[in-house]
Amino acid sequence: MELPFTHKPGRRERHLRRRHENPLFAWPAPEVSPEALLAAQKADHEEMEAFRESFRALVRRAVELPPDAGSEIVLELKESLERQYEQSFGLPEDHAREREALRKLIDLIMRAIRKAAGADPLARQELADEEAARQIHFRLLEHPLIADLLHPQSPIAPDELAPTLLDAPLDEVAAALDLFDPEQIAQLADRSARLLENLAASGLDVAQPGQRIALFLARLDPEMTRRH
Repeated sequence: MELPFTHKPGRRERHLRRRHENPLFAWPAPEVSPEALLAAQKADHEEMEAFRESFRALVRRAVELPPDAGSEIVLELKESLERQYEQSFGLPEDHAREREALRKLIDLIMRAIRKAAGADPLARQELADEEAARQIHFRLLEHPLIADLLHPQSPIAPDELAPTLLDAPLDEVAAALDLFDPEQIAQLADRSARLLENLAASGLDVAQPGQRIALFLARLDPEMTRRH
C-alpha cells in the first residue's frame, strides 16, 4: 500500500517509514495504517510549531541577557540552547538556519565563559574537553537514526532496536554503535542473528541486513567475538 510519506519527515513519521512493510520488524511484514501516519505527521507538525515559538523566545532571552548575568543564568541558557539544537533534528522540514543561529549563540556564550576562566589551566582544559564532546555530539545528530535514538521520547522501542539497525544505512549503523558498550553490542549481534535466521527460514533474502552484523562484531574484542 502506497502511503503519503513526506520528503523531510519528523522523528515519528521517520520511524513509521522504517517499519512500513518491513519484514525485519515482523513477519508477515506489517503495514502502517493511513490513520497512524496522519497522527504521526500531526504530532510532528505540532512539535515543530512549538519549537518555533520556543526558539524565538530563547533567542530573545539570549539577546537580552545582561552583561552582569550570573554564571548560573548563563549556564542554564547554554543548556537550553543545546537542547533546542538537539530537538531540531527530530522535526519535519529543514531547520538548518535555526541550528546555525543556535550554534552562534552557544559559541558566544562559550567565548564569555572562556574569558571568565582566565588563565586557569584546569578550567581551560575542561572547557576544551566540553567543546570537543559537543562537536562530536552535534556531528552524530546529523544522522537521522542517531537523532531518533537520542531523543528523550525516542520513537524506537527497545525491542525495535535490532531491526532498526539491520535496516539502516551502513554509515548510520557505524555511528550508532558508538552509543553502546561492548556487552550491549554483543546482545544486539545475538538478537540480529536470530532474527535473520528466522527470516531466512521463511525464505527471505537476508544477505544485505546481514552486513550490519559484521559491523557489530568488528566492535567486539576477539574473546567476545568468539562467544558470539
